[in-house]
Amino acid sequence: MTPVLIAAASLAGRRWGPAVSGWLVGLPFTSAPIAFFLAREEGPSFAATAAAGTMAGAVSQAGFCVAYAWTAKRARWPSAVVAGSAAFIVSTVALQRLPFGLAMLALVAAAGMTIAVAAMPASSVIAPAATPLPWWDLPLRMVVATAFVVGLTALAARLGARLTGLLAPFPLYAAILTVFAHTMHGAAAATAVLRGLILGLFAFAAFFFVLATLLPTAGMAVGFSAAVVTALVAQAISLAALTRRRAF
Repeated sequence: MTPVLIAAASLAGRRWGPAVSGWLVGLPFTSAPIAFFLAREEGPSFAATAAAGTMAGAVSQAGFCVAYAWTAKRARWPSAVVAGSAAFIVSTVALQRLPFGLAMLALVAAAGMTIAVAAMPASSVIAPAATPLPWWDLPLRMVVATAFVVGLTALAARLGARLTGLLAPFPLYAAILTVFAHTMHGAAAATAVLRGLILGLFAFAAFFFVLATLLPTAGMAVGFSAAVVTALVAQAISLAALTRRRAF
């Protein structure tokens, strides 16, 4: 399902603009399949612990967005990717050391994403791009995203539940979208992608909060079903916020 979902998000983003593409990948297209396979292979308790870490990892994604966007104002995409990745790593290390439970991690995630929204640089209104994309663009995105899911699930037992959960939300696919937008349309388009992503992260965090809460007691079917419904509701609310901001 991962390559199918990634392709669908890419095509929708091309239709409605860079901010919408960023907002769409706020949904856990890669980390939700990782959570599912962890629950199947390592058990619900392991997956629930990883889900709590993944939820907190939304802060690291938000840090990536802010660092990339500010660096992109004065540098090209390689420097911006390095700055964003450094922010993600620093945040992940800090979160790995926090002795918090699920409730406190949820508060940290909510506060971090709210601060990130305010910290993003201002950007102009960006319309959907009409520039033709190379034929290999969509297949490459699908391959990279799927390889990340397979690789991380294979290493999960060695990394442990908490670190696996914190690494799962690395914004690999969002980074690909942002780099393409930055290269083809400039820093403003890249910032629009990242601003949409941050708003979409509220649905991401809601998904994993529900999953971490329900998996150990309610099982996979109830846990994932409730998490999906919650994420879709949160995503609809964030779309309204994105529309009000006229980010696309």
